[in-house]
Amino acid sequence: MRVIGLMSGTSFDAIDAVAVDFDVVDDSVRAGLLGTLSMPYPEDIVTNLLAAQPPAPVTMAGVCSLDTRIGQAFATVAARAVDELGGGAADLVASHGQTVFHWVEDATVRGTLQLGQPAWIAERTGLPVVSDFRPRDVAAHGQGAPLVSLLDVWWLRSRPGRPVALNLGGIANLTIDINSEQPSAFDVGSANALVDAAVRYFSAGARSCDTDGSAAARGRLIPDLLAELLAEGYYRRPPPKTTGKELFNTTYLLGFLSRHPHIEPDDVLATLTQLTARTVADAVTAAGATEVIASGGGTRNPTLMAALRAALPRVAVRTSDDCGLPSAAKEPLAFALLGFLTLHGWPGTVASCTGADHPSVLGSITPGRGPLPVVASAPAPTRLRLE
Repeated sequence: MRVIGLMSGTSFDAIDAVAVDFDVVDDSVRAGLLGTLSMPYPEDIVTNLLAAQPPAPVTMAGVCSLDTRIGQAFATVAARAVDELGGGAADLVASHGQTVFHWVEDATVRGTLQLGQPAWIAERTGLPVVSDFRPRDVAAHGQGAPLVSLLDVWWLRSRPGRPVALNLGGIANLTIDINSEQPSAFDVGSANALVDAAVRYFSAGARSCDTDGSAAARGRLIPDLLAELLAEGYYRRPPPKTTGKELFNTTYLLGFLSRHPHIEPDDVLATLTQLTARTVADAVTAAGATEVIASGGGTRNPTLMAALRAALPRVAVRTSDDCGLPSAAKEPLAFALLGFLTLHGWPGTVASCTGADHPSVLGSITPGRGPLPVVASAPAPTRLRLE
């Protein structure tokens, strides 16, 4: 079965797509990655997403507009992926959509909202679409994230030692204890979210990220500011736990900067980069990891990766590219896999990773122009083989 996987993370920078051929061999899903592409969001969508970030008020008209515009943008990427990566043919689209709110109260996830109306994708491509993956896990008392943990466990469970998978997106998340009976996954804290917020603030919106970590590399660490940032109570909560820009946003950052009004922008970025490295390294060390396999946009930041390696001198820090999986493909591949599992009626979660009562079949299906693909029933697989 050929599946187009679509993903956009909390950085709001682009929509990433993969095309994957899946089949099942014994207890494994065999995944043949056909290619990847990425398209930046239209500027008006980014502007409206940034304006809708907590704690800003949002109208229902604004939500409707974002849901429609994001769905149309995803439909454009899906159609291009079918043509350019899938050779003009595919069986299914799996769309994560855009997370705009993750409702957490007293460490319990009450709800989660991903926008990007899948009907636009189905209409544009004629293909069935699996979307809205996270709410089913939340309904089962899970965190609804990190859903990439299933791919991590299935892909890496045969590696020696104690590997951990790290994603460095807007938020950093880890999958640990991969070779155990009860693997675990959780959001560590901000990866790029606070750095990006600082860049936008200091540049008055002219820039959106610290390209190549160049500003952080010029700056110097401010120990007092780092200590205050590390006092955040979220870091000491036990997993499973999830967070997002509901916490780590511009307003949050400015609360700290108001107590340090004379710090140079480069020094702020250097300190925030060290915050990411420090919190990730602390979590990796606590997990007893022997190897980190990192992916996500943060892996393209040499300053951040150097800080992470310096904080983990006895742990091998690699990227997923080093292990045969292009970093840009990992998250859209994860949702392509989840869509494939959903169409077969197979669970798409590892309950111990999300904290749910049980594994769940995820998502909702929007029909395409024809009948749904016919799939044969078989025992659920437990491993992933990349080809």
